[in-house]
Order: sequence, then structure tokens, then C-alpha cells
Amino acid sequence: MSADQEAKEDELLALASIYDEEEFHRAESGKEGEIHLCLELPPNFKLLVKGQKSAEHNISFLPPLVLSFDLPDDYPSTSAPVFTISSKWLTRVQITALCRKLDELWEENQGNVVLFTWIQFLKEETLDFLGIQSPLEIQRSGSQPQCEPAQKHAADASGEKSKAQDLDPRAVQEVDAQTDILTQLLDFDEAQKQRVFDGKAFCCGICYSEKLGCDCLLFKECEHVYCKACIKEYFQIQIKDGKVQCLNCPEPKCASTATPTQVKLLVGEDEFARYDRLLLQSSLDLMADVVYCPRMSCCMAVMVEPDSTMGICPSCRYAFCTLCRRSYHGLSHCIATADELRSLRDEYLSSSEEGKKFLEKRFGKRVIQRAVEESFSTDWLKTNCKQCPCCGTNIQKAHGCNKMTCSSCQKYFCWICLGALSRVNPYSHFNNPDSPCYNQLFHGMEMEEDEAFGSDEDD
Repeated sequence: MSADQEAKEDELLALASIYDEEEFHRAESGKEGEIHLCLELPPNFKLLVKGQKSAEHNISFLPPLVLSFDLPDDYPSTSAPVFTISSKWLTRVQITALCRKLDELWEENQGNVVLFTWIQFLKEETLDFLGIQSPLEIQRSGSQPQCEPAQKHAADASGEKSKAQDLDPRAVQEVDAQTDILTQLLDFDEAQKQRVFDGKAFCCGICYSEKLGCDCLLFKECEHVYCKACIKEYFQIQIKDGKVQCLNCPEPKCASTATPTQVKLLVGEDEFARYDRLLLQSSLDLMADVVYCPRMSCCMAVMVEPDSTMGICPSCRYAFCTLCRRSYHGLSHCIATADELRSLRDEYLSSSEEGKKFLEKRFGKRVIQRAVEESFSTDWLKTNCKQCPCCGTNIQKAHGCNKMTCSSCQKYFCWICLGALSRVNPYSHFNNPDSPCYNQLFHGMEMEEDEAFGSDEDD
């Protein structure tokens, strides 16, 4: 084995021992390979999206730079490695600057293996070399996003205006002009965060068992961690009870909620379908311009125009009044049911002036007045009258004993127990020791003073 071959083999073996298979890949030929280099970003690194609406995103990871290489037979003694650098988030001008820097490093180290030196530079010095600082600006113009650093290296500042022939052919930009680079950057950052989380150990806040992150769930807003077994059971109970708005972090006083994606990963298909349906329904219930079709066989959500009381179901085409949920009746007042009339008085009397006007407009002022009067009458009857057990007529007792005669059906009944009395001997009910009203014929009767003690004439 020649010195060049031995040096190449030692270098590739060293790289394979330092980096895992996802980072370093060596071709079967032994001379080619590529390495994926994730740059270490400073804390609180941000993406700044510029366009019609500006927004900032905190990120911890950016997609890797990919260094592809082919080692010539006379490397490292004479020739440099043949390479390309590709990136999803750097411009070709910036990648060109990196390619030329690698050429300079080869010139400084000619005759020695240089791959590790290149890798160290790309991994540790790329951000400083290109002058990339937080925030990294993402320019979004229509459907064509472009990625640019907030501050650029002096050489790149002039390079941005250079012609296409000045760009290095080894500089490869992986994203085309029609790709939404922001989505790719955020998706990669999320995936890398999850990968780091999966490899760490956490103590479940419910069962207090220590488990790997891959067996746990992280509430993103509060960053509380629970094992999937505990949180799955918690979700299932809440969904079964219909409390889909309450899939919060179990930590007391914590308002962080689980995302639908997290819920879907833990519960079954039927449970998630119920969760999804109830969540949509609860969201629609909060919308003032959404009502439901009153037909039990339909129940479709219906959008209502502002200041309109007519709803038309898009599914069954049923036209209905959004106030009373009956067939649309135009400008006519809603017809109140008996149950509604009973509760209308309390609602009307407790309403504000605006609320009273709305009820009068909905049911009509005469209906409201009648409901109030009838309600007062009903209250008086409940307080002062009892119903005949035979015909149900309301009877008021003004005076006299507890043997009552219905003014409507002429039947006898007991005022105390409302039991029907014998037509032949109605007083036997009060004389029978087994009767609940025994000796109660005059019970509760207010006797006048002259009846109780006699009059002066009797004396």
C-alpha cells in the first residue's frame, strides 16, 4: 500500500469513528463519501420572516451543510480532494465563499490530509466567516422565498451582485425558487429537537418513573414532561367525558394544552375522531355567526348573515328562524311554547333594557305582557290554591273546615291530604282513627274571636 493510500484509509477510518452513520457516509469504492454538518447555533437564535407580514421564530437547529468528496489517487501528496458543498439555506454566493475558503485551507496544508480540517472549519467557523448572526432573515416574495443573513461577510456583500459566471460550480443550493424554505427550516428544527428529546431521560410528573424521551410527551408551552402511558389514560378519560377543551397539562394551575397531533399519536382512531368532532363543535359554538340546522337528521353547521334571523342549511336546504329554530316565518313574531312562556317572565324582568327590547321584537310586546300577567297569576294560584283531585280545578279556601266541595264538579275532598271523600258520609275521613287526617277537620282553621269565646248576648 502506497503512502497516499494509507493516509487516505487512516483518515476515512478516523472520520468513521468520530461521526455516526447518519453524519458520515463512505461509498463502497472507498474513495468517495459525504458528511452532513449541523452547525451549532448560539442561544436564542431567531429566524426573521420578511414580507407582507413579518414574524420571528426561535430555532435551535438549521439543516446541515453537505460536503461531498472524491479522493484522487495522488491525494494528499499532490492533488486536493474533489468536492461540492450543498445547503438548503445558504445562497450560492455564500457557498461559493466557503468553497474558496476550503481551497485556501488546502493550499496551507498541501501534502497533508485535509478533510478533518475542512470539516472543523465548516462546523465551527461558517457562521462567523459569513457574518451570519441572529436574526437570520427569510425574504418571502409571493411564492418565492429567499434566505439571507442579517449581516454578511464583506466579500459576500459584493458577491451578491456578481454575475452567474463568478459563482463556483461546486456551490450547490438544494432549494429551488418555488420551495417554501421557511417550512423546511422549521420542520427540520422541530425534528432535531424531537431527536434530542428522545435521547434524554425524564421523570414522569404523574407516576414519577424515569423514562426516555421517546416514551414521554412534552407540553411545548410549559415544557412539563409526562410518560405516554399516564398521559394517554388521562386523555382517554377527558375525551370520554367530552371535555376536549380540557386536555391541559396535568400540572396544577398550568394552562398549557396538548396539540391535536400529540393527541392523535396517543389515542385510538375512534377516540381521536370523537375528540376532533367535539373540538370542532365547541369551536363553532363560540362563533356568533354559526348555528346548527334544527333538523335532528341533519344538524349541519350554518353560517348566518349579520343582523339576519334566517338560516338556510347548506346540506338539507331547510330555511329556519335562528331564534326559535322553527320554519322561517319572515317578519312575524316567534311563537312561544308553553314552557317558554313560563320562563319568559323571569327572563324579561331580569333583562337589561336592550334585552327587553330584543325579547319584545322576537315574541311581540303583547305576548310578553300576557306571559308576565299569566306568570303572576300562576304564582298566586300556587301560593293560595289547591287543585281538586277529581277535576283539577284550582280551589281557594277562604274559611270553614277542611271538608271541601269543588265548585266545578261538586265532589268532596280533604283540604289537608287532597283525598276524595265519600259522597254519603264525607266526615268519616276525619272520624276514622286509621285516617291520616283523624281529628283534623278544623285543623288550621282561624276561628273568629266571637266564635271562639262566645258573644255578650250568649252571656
